[in-house]
Amino acid sequence: MKLLVCIKQVPDMESKFKVGAEGLWYDRHDLAWLMNEYDEYGVEQAVQLKEQTGADLTVLSIGPEQVKETIKKALAMGCDRGVHIVDDQAHLKDPFEIASMIAEFAGDKGFDLIFTGMQSQDRGSAQVGVMVAELLTIAAVTTVVDFAFVDGQVTVKRELEGGVKAKVASKLPVLITCQLGLNAPRYPTLPNIMKAKKKEMLSLPATDLRKAAALQETMKIEFPAKRSGGLFLEGEVASIADRLIRILKEKTTVLA
Repeated sequence: MKLLVCIKQVPDMESKFKVGAEGLWYDRHDLAWLMNEYDEYGVEQAVQLKEQTGADLTVLSIGPEQVKETIKKALAMGCDRGVHIVDDQAHLKDPFEIASMIAEFAGDKGFDLIFTGMQSQDRGSAQVGVMVAELLTIAAVTTVVDFAFVDGQVTVKRELEGGVKAKVASKLPVLITCQLGLNAPRYPTLPNIMKAKKKEMLSLPATDLRKAAALQETMKIEFPAKRSGGLFLEGEVASIADRLIRILKEKTTVLA
């Protein structure tokens, strides 16, 4: 059985963000980078399945040279080999362009199971995984919080609105998008970090893959305009009511 897990390198969400000079994304300088949290659950589930079945596991990431560090973490967690699709402009590509590159790579590889995070922490579109499945014409099951593989079939629980969980079964091939809490991602040990340095890392220029046209365009990003603080009225109920009516008349059109 062949497995693929797709990961993304994202900035530490505790970072202080600035809008980039081009006004289309955040400034990528002076940020700390790590694996997208949702993707960690995907890697862990893929590694657990590899340990259960002896499957062959590939990890893939798209981005500039620095994403190799995140791929190495996945290798240290237990993936067999890494694939780096080199693209310095990946952060400006829309979800369909990213999904198209993944599908182009995976199309002739015969992967039985593909794992992705439910969404990325920075863009948060939750579109890439399902688009990959659509482009590959395979089934997709999203927001998975419980996973089992028995007798060649995947059985999962999906998290729906209101905390409801739906049980779904699927035959292979299938793509799974992983929700937080699916498992407990392992911490790479020092011996495994050293072993990861010897594992295969394939670098593939994005220009070698068929370019798909974007379906959406970012025109501009900016921080929300600052607003003044709220006004708290204290005192007796009658006096507060009179003051509130006066404020509404003077500062709004509610009672105009």
